[in-house]
Amino acid sequence: MFGKVLVANRGEIAIRAFRAAHELGARTVAVFPYEDRNSLHRLKADEAYQIGVEGHPVRAYLDVSEIVRVARESGADAIYPGYGFLSENPELAAAADAAGIRFIGPGKLALEMAGNKVAAKEHAIAAGVPVLKSTPPSQDLDALIAGAKEIGFPVFAKAVAGGGGRGMRRVERVEDLKDALEAAMREAESAFGDATMFIEQAVLRPRHIEVQVLADKTGATVHLFERDCSVQRRHQKVVEIAPAPNLSQAQRDALTRDAVAFAESIGYENAGTVEFLMDTEGRVLASTCLSR
Repeated sequence: MFGKVLVANRGEIAIRAFRAAHELGARTVAVFPYEDRNSLHRLKADEAYQIGVEGHPVRAYLDVSEIVRVARESGADAIYPGYGFLSENPELAAAADAAGIRFIGPGKLALEMAGNKVAAKEHAIAAGVPVLKSTPPSQDLDALIAGAKEIGFPVFAKAVAGGGGRGMRRVERVEDLKDALEAAMREAESAFGDATMFIEQAVLRPRHIEVQVLADKTGATVHLFERDCSVQRRHQKVVEIAPAPNLSQAQRDALTRDAVAFAESIGYENAGTVEFLMDTEGRVLASTCLSR
């Protein structure tokens, strides 16, 4: 059991982690930029340390070296990233391991594969899971636009490292694609430190179904069934319904089987979510990604 856990996040995410650690008997460490000096999560931890430089609060939470510095300084023996920020960044997992600090989450290799949407799609194909048409990852606008023309519109411009709807734009016409890509790249660079994009086929009126998976260090992987996350605003879920309504047992079995197969194919460890798109006929069109 960990003696002291650094939570590399803020707000409610961090507070909930502090509460869980306290119930398990572990001490907690908060990190905060200057702009968050009065935030509640700073006060809820046993210890709190300032990170980053004034004027760049988001960048502070994305600074791997600062997070590891505070972990060493505070004597934390584990780092928990929560979700968002560095939760799917393999650099933090690798840096923590190099410092002799346990990263609470999947290992570096699994994060490199699952946190990168393009790499995740390649592994989904290898595991026999359906995927949508897409382009190779790139920061070259001309190459991305040419790839979109080959796929056909509408398309989604997506950040390779994106999540939570950030770094993502739906584009109906080729004339609008350049501006959408530039905006998404700026957003992705700010939120994830990586402006690399890819283009993916858009599905009209899809259902968004997610399957929760849980895997341990031995490779044993189970699913915790599915939920429907189709009600969204700005590509972020508003309502989740579990179990997903209007699924046949055969559809449910196929979704959960593919989710476990995908997680096992990349050696995933810890809790994660495999996301699927279904069309109005109930056909599974794609596994979109695996996220923490």
